[in-house]
Amino acid sequence: MALSREQIAQRIAQELQDGYYVNLGIGIPTLVANYIPEGMHVMLQSENGLLGMGEFPTEATIDPDLINAGKQTVTAATGACYFSSADSFAMIRGGHIDLTVLGAFEVDQTGSIASWMIPGKLIKGMGGAMDLVAGAHNIVVAMAHANKKGESKLLEKCTLPLTGVHCIKKIVTDLACLEIKEGAFHLLERAPGVEVETIKQLTAGKLVIPTNVPEMCFD
Repeated sequence: MALSREQIAQRIAQELQDGYYVNLGIGIPTLVANYIPEGMHVMLQSENGLLGMGEFPTEATIDPDLINAGKQTVTAATGACYFSSADSFAMIRGGHIDLTVLGAFEVDQTGSIASWMIPGKLIKGMGGAMDLVAGAHNIVVAMAHANKKGESKLLEKCTLPLTGVHCIKKIVTDLACLEIKEGAFHLLERAPGVEVETIKQLTAGKLVIPTNVPEMCFD
């Protein structure tokens, strides 16, 4: 069974480590804030000048004046601070972000990512994605394995305008967790109930499959 958006975020949260400074992109990545392991200290950063985001807000905790870079309402954790966008990008470009989580339209087997535009469609802009893929120490992508037509989004080579080249290390889709290395997608885990053959059929790029592929575990 394919993972929900929340389950993708929950699996990505397992990549966090104590003391990390983390930037969460728009969409599924934002939900990772709800699954930070108890007792782990992680500082969430937003390009518009907020360090210390809390969990994604409920109706009771929404503050319309408190937003992230994607114009989504957020909460602030104890110890949060606010600063200019210039300072925020200095933090990103200076290599002070340990991990960023981004959505994507396409990722290819070399680790390149296309996430900011589809030609012919209206877009809001690239935001800070290009700075993040260049400045963050580690990048994890949250995405659907295939598009609405059933076509793979994990390709031999991206077809859309690139956000970054050879920069993605790990992907969590609704079907699997994969690592990119040595010019291929390496299958690490599969969603509960999803067959390896299904993942193979929906991966257009080179896929390396080990003898045993465990199912993802959720607490």
